Amino acid sequence: MTSTEGYGQELPQLPANIYIIGAQSTGKTTLVTALGEYFALNQNTHMLTEQPHQLKEVARGVLKRHKFTASDITNSKSRALELQRLIIEAQALAESALQGTWYIADRSALDAVAYARRYVGEVEARNLRQSSVWQEMEDKMRAGVVVLCEPGGEWLIDDGVRLMPQNQAEWFELHADFEALLTECGIEYVVLPASVSQLADRVQFVVDAWTRKGSAHEKAGSRVL
Repeated sequence: MTSTEGYGQELPQLPANIYIIGAQSTGKTTLVTALGEYFALNQNTHMLTEQPHQLKEVARGVLKRHKFTASDITNSKSRALELQRLIIEAQALAESALQGTWYIADRSALDAVAYARRYVGEVEARNLRQSSVWQEMEDKMRAGVVVLCEPGGEWLIDDGVRLMPQNQAEWFELHADFEALLTECGIEYVVLPASVSQLADRVQFVVDAWTRKGSAHEKAGSRVL
């Protein structure tokens, strides 16, 4: 086929990527795994040509690879900022590796900015948003489905790796930071209430949001080569 063959051919719109984001210990990774299982069982129901990839534990990988500890975030602002910068870069690489497919992620680049705002400072968090990497990630979030998990329930468990809030108030303050950032960036999102505690119900909540996004994509038309 020549380089011009197929030009103008309409391709089906890729399913919207799903970002499950929020404060620590809100059941994000568990939910991503359950969503992967759901789509594996319901691929034909949703007329999917492929199942979503699961993008999980990017931050945990950065912590281990660069020998950060949870205490670095609260004890050293310079280390905390460096960690968040590395996490944004790692998230960008992971998402770029899945270009041309679709995925469900248990965090986004915005998570790192929220942690920087909370534990480093407003100026430093704003600077993270000035990079070209951030701009690309922000655009991807706007095109995807963003689900913000509300703190609460029985998920606040110390696994010895992640940063734990000192109390419930700090947990909910970080959640408020996420909401503020999403609003400032003009990124549409839905809050998954902690009161929706059964995993099957949480999966259905996300699937419903994803379906609504898909309907909006269909109205916008197909991609053109």
